[in-house]
Amino acid sequence: MEKIEWKNRIVQACKQAGTYQTYFDDVIETLAGILENRDRAQEQFEAMKYQPVISHTNKGGATNLVKNPALVIINDCNAQALTFWKELGLTAKAFQQMQGNGFKKPEASLESVLANIGI
Repeated sequence: MEKIEWKNRIVQACKQAGTYQTYFDDVIETLAGILENRDRAQEQFEAMKYQPVISHTNKGGATNLVKNPALVIINDCNAQALTFWKELGLTAKAFQQMQGNGFKKPEASLESVLANIGI
């Protein structure tokens, strides 16, 4: 997925969670870039038929098995992305913590209707 598509999805997720603030835009932009890079590495990993290890010949001519660089990038991007998801309140624990710090979960429409009529 392209960076702009990721950015739109992240903003939408933040809005649904009630955690979106305009000052998060730079963080969202960075997270979108990480996810785009992860997707590109995933495509390379798929093209390599999901091989977790590959043969690598070093300068000395010795051939060794090494972790697939695409898989390493995927794992690194996932770890980085998780940090950003937490910062945006888009993990369960982070969302609960943000609710305690002034962020409120948007009320469901049925809940608000029932509250307004006193039920």
